[in-house]
Amino acid sequence: MFERFTPRAREAVVGAQQVARDLGHHEVRDDHLLLALLGTGGVGADVLHAAGADAARLREHLARPDEPGEDAEALRAIGIDLETVRRRAEEVFGPGALERPAGRGRRGLLGRLTGSHLPFARPAKKALEESLRAALDLRHDRIGTEHVLLGLLRVDGRAVRALAATGVALDAAGARAAVVEALRRSA
Repeated sequence: MFERFTPRAREAVVGAQQVARDLGHHEVRDDHLLLALLGTGGVGADVLHAAGADAARLREHLARPDEPGEDAEALRAIGIDLETVRRRAEEVFGPGALERPAGRGRRGLLGRLTGSHLPFARPAKKALEESLRAALDLRHDRIGTEHVLLGLLRVDGRAVRALAATGVALDAAGARAAVVEALRRSA
């Protein structure tokens, strides 16, 4: 599928690898793809910027540690505090003891382009699959940044939540209409 991506869309996918690395994450998430997309230019980035997306605010949001989820709350309910467990493990085994090892990564086209390949999280993979569907829905034979944006918005993942958390009100239907309008104007 990667061969169907335009150069800018490829740049966004490769850029997502670098965003994940820069933030110290061990996999490429859909919100990394969103941030990389903002920096590539093209219709997808234009639609995001027009909706008020800001790369600096988004990067700041992505750099924050995740809020404790349901698992942490369930453990807390039975008297286990994850922060205490983390702190104690680092006292005994050293800083970063609970971090996932970086590993060697897979080598493929992305690995050759970036030096090492971080695995893509399921929502990021799903967003890329949905970008193909978005291109087909619009009867386009190439996957551009606009299709990557539409793919991201079709997946209920971190990218959608990051947009909302940074004050960007953009849903799949609104983005599709903006993409169609931008493509019509540029034709």
